[in-house]
Order: sequence, then structure tokens, then C-alpha cells
Amino acid sequence: MSPKKISRYPVPDIKDLPTDIRETILAVQEKAGFVPNVFLVLAHRPDEFRAFFAYHDALLERDSGLSKAEMEMIIVATSNANNCQYCVVAHGAILRIRAKNPLIADQVAVNHHKADITPRQKAMLDFAMTVANDSGSIDNEHFEPLRGHGFSDDDIWDIAAITALFALSNRMANFTAMRPNDEFYSMGRDLA
Repeated sequence: MSPKKISRYPVPDIKDLPTDIRETILAVQEKAGFVPNVFLVLAHRPDEFRAFFAYHDALLERDSGLSKAEMEMIIVATSNANNCQYCVVAHGAILRIRAKNPLIADQVAVNHHKADITPRQKAMLDFAMTVANDSGSIDNEHFEPLRGHGFSDDDIWDIAAITALFALSNRMANFTAMRPNDEFYSMGRDLA
């Protein structure tokens, strides 16, 4: 059986990549046990790879009032709204692991209003979906429910910025026909 194509664009060989990108990818492989296809696909354009992951890390690795699981909820819900199979599958796996809940990613992806999450998290995802689907309508009234659930202005920025970054990611994944790694489908499903 021939290997499954992971992108409609050429995927560079890891050994041929600039040293910094190769080291980043190998570090991810060491931690995850495999190389997520997003790293290989985006390595097609090294400067954009660096810029994307610099913003990704600046946003998702910073101290925030959002938990790591809540950040992943935003990614999964908005990626589903953007029809991004790669991000729903990959970040769904990460969400299951971070939330220690094998059901949460599927629930959040399909309909966060019916998911087993807190009212605070539902308000967060309502706002993220507005940013994803109708950002031009956002006004001061959209901030009040979030503040009522204890979100700071920095937390609200994080919700919007994560949504916006993954709008870019979703569109690039769809445009390149990025295939989710098979490994993601089973990750975090056997949590007991």
C-alpha cells in the first residue's frame, strides 16, 4: 500500500530543512512519538513556518486565565465551524488529553451548547463562535457575559486571538488538503 498523501503541496524531507526547523520538528517527534503533519506541510515555506509557530507559541504557551483545555475547546469548536478536519481531529486529541475526558472533543465539535462543560466555558465558546463567524458584529455587549463569568480583558483577547490564529490555520489546512495523522484519532479515547 502506498503512503497516504498529507498535502497537495510538496512536503520537504526533514533532513533538508533549515537547522532550526528540523530541530523543532524532531523535538515534537520526541515528545509526541510522531511528527504531526502540520509541521511537515507548513515547512514547505520556512519563513511562514517560523512566523506561524512563533505566534502560536506566544499565544498558547503564555500565562492566561484560560486553561490549556479551554484553549483547545476554542480551537476544536471554531475549527469545526470552519470545516477543518485536520484541526478538529488533531486538537480534539489534545483536548481529550488535557481535559482528561474522552467525550469532550466530540461534544464540543458538534454542539458546545449540549457539551458537558461549564456555563463559563459555554459563554467562552459563544464568543469564540461570534469571532469566527461574525466578527464585524462584535460590540461592547458581547463582553458583558464574559466578564460576568470572570473573564478579564486579557482572557477575552486570548479567546479572540486563538480563534483568529486558527482561522488562518484552518484555511491553510483546507487549502493544502492537510491530512490528519492516523495517531490522533485514538489519542485520549481510553481515559478512565
